[in-house]
Amino acid sequence: MTRIVYCNCSFARVLAPEVKTRVLEGLASSEVAFDAVPDLCEMSARKDPALVQIAAGDVTIAACYPRAVRWLFSAAGAPLDAERATILNMRSDSPESVLEALLGARA
Repeated sequence: MTRIVYCNCSFARVLAPEVKTRVLEGLASSEVAFDAVPDLCEMSARKDPALVQIAAGDVTIAACYPRAVRWLFSAAGAPLDAERATILNMRSDSPESVLEALLGARA
């Protein structure tokens, strides 16, 4: 089963609030389990061990630029496996396209 991780980008504030809100509301109203984290940048800066757990399995991450997310995990000593990790870009993609990728037909 693929783990879903939603980044709220609480500290960096690079994501549009309406995009974050729409994606989070869509996830919350679905029956799909997901993890919401406050800020992957901050977690990486403090080398949060939760990043190792996230990187250990199949994961879809809704955050920002894929290259930035990969770098954050790598910098924290928890590199993402390109075969097992999908990163959705809430910075450039519409909330609808992110939700479609996360939830499929249930969005």
